[in-house]
Amino acid sequence: MREENAPVSMQAPRPTTPPSRPKHETARLGKEIYERDIRPQVEADHYGDIVAIDVDNGNWAIGHEASEAVDRLCAQSPAAHDILCLRIGRMAVYSFGGSTLRGPE
Repeated sequence: MREENAPVSMQAPRPTTPPSRPKHETARLGKEIYERDIRPQVEADHYGDIVAIDVDNGNWAIGHEASEAVDRLCAQSPAAHDILCLRIGRMAVYSFGGSTLRGPE
């Protein structure tokens, strides 16, 4: 469903259509998809990376930065326009003094 190591230089055009749903709905759907389908597959090996999720079809891609993940996602799902980006293992993509989702080790 995704190509994790797809070259970023072959960037697909970014979506030009506006999102079809409110931001809070995109976030809710994206978090559900992440918890249900993606998290068990990625958290151990990609902690701290970014996952971009197309909430319309469940496709996703990983990158070290949000732009890299979105470029990879758009390469495989050119029509994607409701996209949620999450930092794997953390509560936010960007934070000021945020904490991790991992428990004490």
